[in-house]
Amino acid sequence: MPTSTSTTTVNPRDAATVILVRTLNDGSWELFLARRHRRQSFMAGAFVFPGGQLEKSDCESEISSLVFAADGFHPQVLLQDGSLTPDRALGFFVAAIRETFEEAGIFLAGDSKGNFITFHQEEALTRFAAHRQALNSASISFADILRKEKILLFPDALIPYSHWITPEGEGKRFDTRFFLARLPEGQKTVSDYSELTEFLWVTPQNALSMHYARKIILMPPTLKTVMELTQFSSVDELFAAAKRRILYPILPQIFEQGVLLPHDPEYGLEQYRRPANPDEPSRIIAEDGVWKAVFCKR
Repeated sequence: MPTSTSTTTVNPRDAATVILVRTLNDGSWELFLARRHRRQSFMAGAFVFPGGQLEKSDCESEISSLVFAADGFHPQVLLQDGSLTPDRALGFFVAAIRETFEEAGIFLAGDSKGNFITFHQEEALTRFAAHRQALNSASISFADILRKEKILLFPDALIPYSHWITPEGEGKRFDTRFFLARLPEGQKTVSDYSELTEFLWVTPQNALSMHYARKIILMPPTLKTVMELTQFSSVDELFAAAKRRILYPILPQIFEQGVLLPHDPEYGLEQYRRPANPDEPSRIIAEDGVWKAVFCKR
């Protein structure tokens, strides 16, 4: 998210991204990050969570009929956004699943009993790799894959975590819902080598260390999220806390050193302002070419 002084108004496009996590044998846990292609026009070279733009097909009734979820699954309630229609709210979950499959090869889907699909057999792995390639080239629809494989999407495998909006003044803007998801047993991540060129599984603490050592680049939303994730010693603890979070749109405000977050004392976008929180960094600045979260000095 480079700083910008442009006054051009660009409406943000709806998008979804997934913080994919896995638990290791010793009880510790890691998150998945993938590097965006250097030729990409948005966040080129940065390590990000898999995700992408909400598509019209994600919100259509055709896809909603291919969903398996518990009776208590209510997308609008989970996203804490009553302004969304039911179809559009569900569409964010569908987009998150679709993009995770497209970019990381992970499919949050399975049978009508709630069992995730697995890729233990080479034939299944090869078949779904072909589906993924066809989906990325737009030669097949997501719904077609679900019907061919006789599987259903599992949107309640996703837990809404946060809601970030690209700052005003940027040439490309996204209104992105962040979700948490566990890596399903029997699946493994595989980069798509087009938008995302390489990936790594890493603890939040090590991801920060690599960022500060200039081994990877974390842009402000990813950096702030990874910093938050360092608080949790287990995936269970993280998911329990996520279910209690109050979600609100985070629209950073550009200033000369970087961006102000909505709880910063000098944040000036009234619609998105949040109460001051002296215990949490409120701005993200570029220092010697590295993004860092800092407290407001007053």
